[in-house]
Formats: sequence, C-alpha cells, structure tokens
Amino acid sequence: MSQLSLTHQIPNLLTFARIGAVPVLILFLYDGRYGAALAVFLAAGITDGLDGWIAKRFNFVTRLGSILDPLADKMLIVSTYVMLALAGDIPFWLLILIGFRDLGIIGGVLVLHTLHGNVEMEPSIISKVNTFLQISFVVLVMVERIDLITLGPVTEVTLWLVALTTIASALHYAYFWFIHPEDQRPN
Repeated sequence: MSQLSLTHQIPNLLTFARIGAVPVLILFLYDGRYGAALAVFLAAGITDGLDGWIAKRFNFVTRLGSILDPLADKMLIVSTYVMLALAGDIPFWLLILIGFRDLGIIGGVLVLHTLHGNVEMEPSIISKVNTFLQISFVVLVMVERIDLITLGPVTEVTLWLVALTTIASALHYAYFWFIHPEDQRPN
C-alpha cells in the first residue's frame, strides 16, 4: 500500500479503532467500571470527530467510511444503552424506544433502496440533536455512577429530551420518506 493511500485511509482506521473500542466499553460496563467506560466512550467520541474532520478537511472521504462511520456510531451508542439498561442505570423503555427508532430508520433505508435504488442517507437536524442528547445522557449517567458530581435534575431533563427527540426524529423521517417525500428530504 502506498504512503498516499495509507494516509487516505486514516479516517477509516480511526473508525475501525472506534469499532474496536465497543467490546472494551461493554466489558467495562459489565464489570461496573464506569470511570474506565467513560474514558473509552469519550476517546471513541474524539475519534468520531477526528475521523470526520480529517476526511472532510483533506478530502479523504470514501464509500467505506460513509458506511462504517454511522455503523460505528450506532454500535457504540446502542451497546452503551444496552449495558446501562441491563445494569438498571437507565430506564429499559428508553432502550426500546431508541432501538426501535434505529431499526425503523434502517428498515426505511432498505425499503427506499429497494424501491428507488441507491439512497443518499443524510441525517436530519432533529436526528443530529437526538444523537448529541443521547451521547450527553450517557456521559451524565456515567459521571453520576463514578460519583464525580450529582447531576440528578440535569440527567432527568436530558432523559426526557432524548425520549422526545427520538420520537420527533422517527416521525420526521417517516413523514419525509413515506408520507410526503415530494416535500423534501430530511435535512
């Protein structure tokens, strides 16, 4: 592999590192090691921002990266939510809500792909806000579990904002993909 092509793959290598961090995060959460889990979660978040910045800044965007990056993000978020729900740290209904929304989006993309061929998937603004809130909620929960600071009201409000934006995002995609696709694509 030439130096140029290896350099071109840096964003994808960072994405693979994020995917590799997921089992480590799961094990830390399973063992109740919230401090270590928080460190892994934050490091994975940094690689997410870094791989996107490098890809766009240096025009290293690849088809593989455009598929792997959101997959890595979902693996990280969903795995964390599953483990926190199983430990009783977050409500199980929130995991179900987020899981079904994500399955709905995946199913929607598959249906659209079947009906219309290649579908460009661009997250909506509400979906981006939802992702930010999901990440914030995980960080708040883990910070509380390691007794750094008590954030009860902030964490509670964030929980409900995650739930509301999850529902709003699902409805937004359903509306623009299936009910009125002629209006516009989500943006």
